[in-house]
Amino acid sequence: MTDLSLYRNIGIFAHVDAGKTTTTERILKLTGKIHKTGEVHDGESTTDFMEQEAERGITIQSAAVSCFWDNHRFNVIDTPGHVDFTVEVYRSLKVLDGGIGVFCGSGGVEPQSETNWRYANESEVARVIFVNKLDRMGADFYRVVDQVEKVLAANPLVMTLPIGVEDDFVGVVDVLTKKAYIWDDTGLPENYKVEDVPADMVDKVEEYHEMLVETSVEQDDDLMMAYMDGEEPSIEDLKRCIRKGTRTMAFFPTYCGSAFKNKGIQLVLDAVVDYLPSPTEVDPQPLTDEEGTETGEHALVSVDEPLRALAFKIMDDRFGALTFVRIYSGKLKKGDTILNSFTGKTERVGRMVEMQADERNELDSAQAGDIIAIVGMKNVQTGHTLCDVKHPCTLEAMVFPEPVISIAVAPKDKGGSEKMGIAIGKMVAEDPSFRVETDEDSGETILKGMGELHLDIKVDILKRTYGVDLEVGQPQVAYRETITQAIEDSYTHKKQSGGSGQFGKIDYRIKPGEPGSGFAFNSVVVGGNVPKEFFPAIEKGFKGMMDEGVLAGFPVLDVEVELFDGAFHAVDSSAVAFEIAAKGAFRQSIPKAGPQLIEPIMHVDVFTPEDHVGDVIGDLNRRRGMIKDQEAGVTGVRIKGDVPLSEMFGYIGSLRTMTSGRGQFSMEFSHYMPCPNQVAEEVIAKEKERKAAK
Repeated sequence: MTDLSLYRNIGIFAHVDAGKTTTTERILKLTGKIHKTGEVHDGESTTDFMEQEAERGITIQSAAVSCFWDNHRFNVIDTPGHVDFTVEVYRSLKVLDGGIGVFCGSGGVEPQSETNWRYANESEVARVIFVNKLDRMGADFYRVVDQVEKVLAANPLVMTLPIGVEDDFVGVVDVLTKKAYIWDDTGLPENYKVEDVPADMVDKVEEYHEMLVETSVEQDDDLMMAYMDGEEPSIEDLKRCIRKGTRTMAFFPTYCGSAFKNKGIQLVLDAVVDYLPSPTEVDPQPLTDEEGTETGEHALVSVDEPLRALAFKIMDDRFGALTFVRIYSGKLKKGDTILNSFTGKTERVGRMVEMQADERNELDSAQAGDIIAIVGMKNVQTGHTLCDVKHPCTLEAMVFPEPVISIAVAPKDKGGSEKMGIAIGKMVAEDPSFRVETDEDSGETILKGMGELHLDIKVDILKRTYGVDLEVGQPQVAYRETITQAIEDSYTHKKQSGGSGQFGKIDYRIKPGEPGSGFAFNSVVVGGNVPKEFFPAIEKGFKGMMDEGVLAGFPVLDVEVELFDGAFHAVDSSAVAFEIAAKGAFRQSIPKAGPQLIEPIMHVDVFTPEDHVGDVIGDLNRRRGMIKDQEAGVTGVRIKGDVPLSEMFGYIGSLRTMTSGRGQFSMEFSHYMPCPNQVAEEVIAKEKERKAAK
């Protein structure tokens, strides 16, 4: 069996354009997996193998590759940086043991880096930091280290210092060993010399070496005492301390270089081996029951335990459906029958493959710690647990954000309908943040997603990959409704038409709930005026009505219902009667409770050159935005604010016009807020018109 201590499951994540995919390419080149390095800007990188990725020069799907370095096996996942695809980052982090956070030497800590860093903190993934692109204009390693401290509130442990800046960047100094690594001009990663520290950097290296030693020995009391007594710790001892501190996220070893120019990558690979945890060193995954509550048991990373694995990604390619699986414990062989604990069905494992981006190597068996793909699984979706038939269990499920934007699509020709149905089915299985609904009134197909780019790419995939030509409607905002006043009311449902009748009377209070609370129901009925067995029916009645509000038929959020009294009839009362009473009560009372339209507010992060700050802020204010923060950097200013989604359509075009093409922005859903009256009236009128037209 393979030694698990030689495994490293790592992800590479960062902001758009910080150089994640290029870094992954260099890792594959150095580890001998590819011979010609593909460049992102030529659309030829190994892990960006979708046409849409090659064209736009961005990563959309996380891609998994396996490679070897210094006798260790790396399973590397290159994740997307764009905010519309953060769900890819999130689910990759769920199955990783460590990560490399890549930051751009000139851009520094950018908006998406913050989101990804937050996800990694939540998933408790140990990381090393790689400050990339130090050959770029305006690159400043020390500024980025500063930003990591201030913006991410993280503790970077500087392991290498750059020699030269921008065009003069030639190599790095290893602070731990006080050796300089200098590359020549050939651009080949293996062409470097190890030399003494350049004379003008000796003092700086000493200063950082001292900081490194002081931070490291805090991880070991005995070493710390010895160091305070003037004893210099050995490099082995320091490495052991750095490993411990990295694993507990006390600090993050920080490296620098230029992936594009092949400088500094080897030291990052050594750091992955030296400091990032193997599968056995990470806290084992908790097991949960069907409701998602932790049972107190864990999936111990061991070959001798029963099989426990998590499907974290579904991908459909030219060879058929692939299910990416992280095996936490046990072994898996070709031909095994395994249980999907979510569906309760068993499936036989036909073929297993190890992925090298879109190449694949057939496998006969896999074990705890492996990340593999299984070909042709039928009913498995992202987040499902695969386990031993005799030992059913559920691993902690993944939670995905709700979509905030939708578009209506229809195939251009009649024959496209069936093709579109099959294609969309596959795409929904691949991406849990992408949803599809059919509008009951009009029969239109509604696609829902995380942002304009997200849906744009889905339509593009339908067109090119599946050959379905679509008519695409205008983007629609996911408005919601809520109430603003508390009211007390009573409703009686009574029906007598020969034979047994129906009777149910309820007295209830309806009030606005906490933002984000959804629907809450409780009962304070005493004395049995409404028997307990009818409570679930009453709750079901109210809850079932939350899908359609009274203003414009949008779903209702944040309502609390309290049942405090009522009456029943010994013969005529039934669960159905009380459910109908609750539905009638909802229709009767919500219009009296001050119904209000609420809209999704996006957290917007805009980067602009300094001379355009006034224009950008003025424009955001016109879009009903609230500016929260401004930060001046070397290359420009970051403006953060909250803006209604309805005002952000086509924003990228306006931003580029205002900033002569140099502005960038990202946005993610933040919360719901009441619509101003004028906007609400327009939306309600339009929605009524739309429904009338059908």
